[in-house]
Amino acid sequence: MGTKPEPSGGAAPRTLAEALRARTDEELAALLRARPDLLSPVPTDVTQLATRAGTRASVVRALERLDRFALQTAEALAVAPDPAPYETLLALVAGDEGDPEVEAALPGALGVLRAQALVWGGDDRLRLVRTARELLAPSPTRPSPTGLGPSVAEATAGMSPGRLQEILAAAGLPPTHDPVSAVAALTALFTDRRRMALLLDTAPPQALAVLDRLVWGPPYGEVTSSPAPPVQWLRDRGLLLPASPRTVVLPREAALHLRAGRAHRVPEPVPPSVAQAAERRPQVVDSAAAGQAFTALTTVEDLLKDWHEGGPPVLRAGGLSVRDLKRTAAALDTTEQLAAFWAELAYAAGLLASDGEADERYAPTPAYDEWLELPPAQRWARLAVAWLSATRAPGLVGSQDSKGRTLSALGPDLDRSAAPAVRLRVLELMASLPAGAVPDPETLLDRLRWERPLRGDSVSGGQNLRARMATWTLAEAELLGVTGRGALASHARALIDLPDPHGADDGTAGSAVPRPGPVAYRAAADSASDSGAAARRARAVALLAPLLPEPLDHVLLQADLTAVAPGPLERPLAETLAVLADVESKGGATVYRFTPASVRRALDAGRAAADLHTFLARHSRTPVPQPLAYLIDDVARRHGHLRVGAASAYVRCDDDALLAEILADKRSQGLRLRRLAPTVLAAQADPAALLDGLRAMGYAPAAESAEGDVVITRAHARRTPPRTAPAPVPEGPPVPDATLLGAAVKAIRAGDLAATVERKPVTEAAVPVPDGEMPRTTPAETLATVQAAAMTGSAVWIGYVNADGAASQRVIAPVRVEGGFVTAYDHTADEVRTYPLHRITGVAELADDSA
Repeated sequence: MGTKPEPSGGAAPRTLAEALRARTDEELAALLRARPDLLSPVPTDVTQLATRAGTRASVVRALERLDRFALQTAEALAVAPDPAPYETLLALVAGDEGDPEVEAALPGALGVLRAQALVWGGDDRLRLVRTARELLAPSPTRPSPTGLGPSVAEATAGMSPGRLQEILAAAGLPPTHDPVSAVAALTALFTDRRRMALLLDTAPPQALAVLDRLVWGPPYGEVTSSPAPPVQWLRDRGLLLPASPRTVVLPREAALHLRAGRAHRVPEPVPPSVAQAAERRPQVVDSAAAGQAFTALTTVEDLLKDWHEGGPPVLRAGGLSVRDLKRTAAALDTTEQLAAFWAELAYAAGLLASDGEADERYAPTPAYDEWLELPPAQRWARLAVAWLSATRAPGLVGSQDSKGRTLSALGPDLDRSAAPAVRLRVLELMASLPAGAVPDPETLLDRLRWERPLRGDSVSGGQNLRARMATWTLAEAELLGVTGRGALASHARALIDLPDPHGADDGTAGSAVPRPGPVAYRAAADSASDSGAAARRARAVALLAPLLPEPLDHVLLQADLTAVAPGPLERPLAETLAVLADVESKGGATVYRFTPASVRRALDAGRAAADLHTFLARHSRTPVPQPLAYLIDDVARRHGHLRVGAASAYVRCDDDALLAEILADKRSQGLRLRRLAPTVLAAQADPAALLDGLRAMGYAPAAESAEGDVVITRAHARRTPPRTAPAPVPEGPPVPDATLLGAAVKAIRAGDLAATVERKPVTEAAVPVPDGEMPRTTPAETLATVQAAAMTGSAVWIGYVNADGAASQRVIAPVRVEGGFVTAYDHTADEVRTYPLHRITGVAELADDSA
């Protein structure tokens, strides 16, 4: 790819459609793969494909996918003559002195532009598509990315012939007979390096300083009605030309001379490499990532346990309120931004959703219960896959949209279609470093900017959105255990199918256009049912599982009414202990504290004191401390001594002295109690409020049913109806598969045959048909022609209008004509079809029956 491409042979194409028509099927398929928007819907022929490829929306999308050097090549073509030979383009990109790296990379960049139908024509007549030229060429309202201004011809349009002759005279050029030759003479002067150098040698130093300020753009400057002598010297010689009454501009040809022929100050043919900031041992990286992966699982479980009985309400506009996000952050002992990330991760994995009720709230989904039953490594893999393919950007939570509205967690406005490609590209670049290497964030962002310079133009906080998403990816990957201590973990490589590096490879070996490889886009499109994705997930699980801590079946009870879990606990043990004690602290070990309230909670859940003693003795590696045994017995002795039921509410107790004590307590005044019988008190509060009030006073009442039985209170697990994980918002049309591409190319070729096939001259009675338009014949002529074709087995060209009113041209070989219908082999659709004769607008015989 380091050599100049060969000039195209044969007749030069006159239009983009002719250039596309000359491509092979493989080249057309490559175009449709690179620009999938051209397939929505499938073009009827090559002419329509070319028209669609030149629309503004499609061209803008194609330009946004170019890397910096391919874009610089297109920008150089936009300021070059139209058409321009390859040598002119090379001079604009490499400059007068040349650049070996540019010379080696330019053919590849030009090949990308050609493959995407942004450039067409042979090397002697390179043409940028008109829409791209309009977008990239300089104009008074939109400066060129190159910083160049209009050409001499454009800047002098409308200038009087007398003024042109004055400029020629001041520049030392002979007079001409007309403005066209005058502009040509001035252009020739500015493009002649020797003569231009001699002219500038006579310029005052201050005039050269003015040119230095304008040479790299912007090329416009304001002047007064009486300009300074240096400016006047430049104006007299056409080195500054009027753009408006108060504005002058540096002509493009003069600027290129001052730039030594370069369209860009710094051509960037080679992508910047990702530097290595630090190096860790791979085993340390994997261990750290595994530890963080386990923390991620625990955090997601804690979040959904906190919302187990029904989470916070859904805002009317969707999402989580700021107050509820703060409460969630406090419950998880983390920041609001991280709490938003964990909630979004659970939502993306399908573990969390709104319940859809009238009083809509967030709650775990049934998939959450299934997820809990999986081994830890498989649970992590599900979270990681959901994160990789999710289009939601939690980092945007708390910021404002274009209308000034604050974006909320789980809200509807967090989808950014580029997020999966950015995440996967960041991981791919990290994988290009040696195992255990930590990338330098700034050089990684530089590489991403080189690969997609036009993406993420919305700037906030000094970084565009694409750069911010890359920064978020680094932080989120560390939180999730995809990376450990800043380096990519081996199980993450397996999950995304990234190669194990045996040395750095930044993709610069002779290629000017490395771009996010198929890995990034393939992984974003993988589903759980895909065999390749399942195999990658299995490899990742196999690598991660040995690194995760094994769940324990014991705790260490201590005399200060605490229990220490030295690691993760088995699920039944953890669930029971969470009811019996309160979590006091987390970390490498979790500390639980036993309190009267926590023991009462276990008794309310139906456990007896003997059950609690047996449970602790079975699961403690240390003897049950005496204070803990006394606490359980004391709470159990008082538990249920008071019974609360519904009257409005009542309190029943066999000990009338205890009821008298409650009545005498000033704290019970709010409950408005009165004695109905020696062992019964009535209250005007509801049973729940009465239970809470008595518990606040230090008693341990139990709720009873209408039959007088103790009501066992267990946490009610609230679940949403079955929900699927949110579908990622695609970035434009999906990349077509090989089957769709083959069918589309075949349909375009067939439609092109129908539109361009040579036809016999029509009869005098028929209406003449210009090329490309629908044929018109009378019904009698249509019937006679198709009957004759059916008898001879020849093909004809027809115009057809379907039931929806859509007109098309087709080449058919009639087989049978009867009952007002013609059955024929349709060369356009490559199948046998039946057409109503009344929908055929006209028919013509083919001049060469080769269909």
